[in-house]
Amino acid sequence: MYVFEHRTDAGQQLAAQLDALKGSDVVVLGLPRGGVPVAAEVAKALDAPLDVIVVRKLGVPFQPEVAMGAIAEGGVRVLDDTVLAAAQVSEAEQREVENREWAALEARSVRLRRGRPRIDLKGCVVVIVDDGIATGSTARAACQVARQLGAARVVLAVPVGPRDTVEHFVDADEVICVVTPSNFFPVGSYYRDFSPTSEEKVIKFLDAAARRGQLGKV
Repeated sequence: MYVFEHRTDAGQQLAAQLDALKGSDVVVLGLPRGGVPVAAEVAKALDAPLDVIVVRKLGVPFQPEVAMGAIAEGGVRVLDDTVLAAAQVSEAEQREVENREWAALEARSVRLRRGRPRIDLKGCVVVIVDDGIATGSTARAACQVARQLGAARVVLAVPVGPRDTVEHFVDADEVICVVTPSNFFPVGSYYRDFSPTSEEKVIKFLDAAARRGQLGKV
């Protein structure tokens, strides 16, 4: 049984739990691509600026869907030692995956921002949003980037995540999660519509948020 109709619905449900942040010096960061539609609803509800935080999963070479870590803007690198040991990934294999993902990360950052500078996070409450978490390695990297860029407080906000991951997540000052099942299924199973989000859609969300910010200054 799904919990969310689609990412827009998930963002609206999530925003309802973040209402206390409205009026603060808040910046909302969405994890591309699927986290951005969710983040757009949160930013709209909080009347906050929206940006992306570009993170890439480091997949196990012979099983790419399994994360052995993640990398993010600012040179942040998070590794899951348990997965690395269990998968017996060599240093050469790890380096090959990292080199490929660093190149992809840089290219995505350029495409999504289209020359627009990153929003300054110094002294802000930063809300990092994704459409869900499983192991949490990508979210950990994103939180560490936000701190590295000067965030005063980091809040991880996701519609769904495993109870154990949420309860033991130490890289954010606070974790807000709508649904925390103890018996966790893939993130997409909690959505009726979990169709992929294109980069073009991500750019449209960012452009719309930028226009809204400009109108607010008039």
